[in-house]
Amino acid sequence: MSSRDAILARIRAAVADAPEPPPVTRDYRTAHVDDDHAAVVDLLAENLADYRARVHRCTEAELPALLARLLTDHGSRSVAVPPGLPTAWLAAAEGAEQHLDDPEQPLTARQLDAIDSVVTGCRIAIAETGTLVLDAGPGQGRRALTLVPDHHVCVVGSADQVVASLPQAVPLLDATRPLTWISGPSATSDIELDRVEGVHGPRTLEVVLVG
Repeated sequence: MSSRDAILARIRAAVADAPEPPPVTRDYRTAHVDDDHAAVVDLLAENLADYRARVHRCTEAELPALLARLLTDHGSRSVAVPPGLPTAWLAAAEGAEQHLDDPEQPLTARQLDAIDSVVTGCRIAIAETGTLVLDAGPGQGRRALTLVPDHHVCVVGSADQVVASLPQAVPLLDATRPLTWISGPSATSDIELDRVEGVHGPRTLEVVLVG
């Protein structure tokens, strides 16, 4: 008998007559904010900004003009477009050449590296952590789209996409899909605690909250 087997045998003998443990109760709070959804969206905006994302708010009617202005202000001459992105979103962005990431003929890494910006939607946004979650669904695209271009504009298309906390978000997500979790622009402080942005993804993250 090995030492491991001997230890496990002693543990089994020690607990053989122990009573069944009581059921684990899970009645704890799933969020630390009130149920006021407007306050939850405000908290999301606050935490996104704390992570150095640029946060914008608009109505659905104002969205095309705002996206066009953000691309112009960034100096973007080209923008990657994921399949399924609503055509109206970029209808006013005449100054940036649009490159559709066709699933049949996806943009190469070299092509993406030459593109200035990418505009996507998201699956869900988490207020308490200031996190955007993309699952490669319509309007979100594959992960490379949000990692290679240096400027990412992510649209939270409705207040219904905003949840207060991680425990509320996880049951809404499909774990079999390729989930990308984004909290602010790409940054690292691995080397002598000096913050460097753009190492693992875009240096500039702009988030548009619609509603």
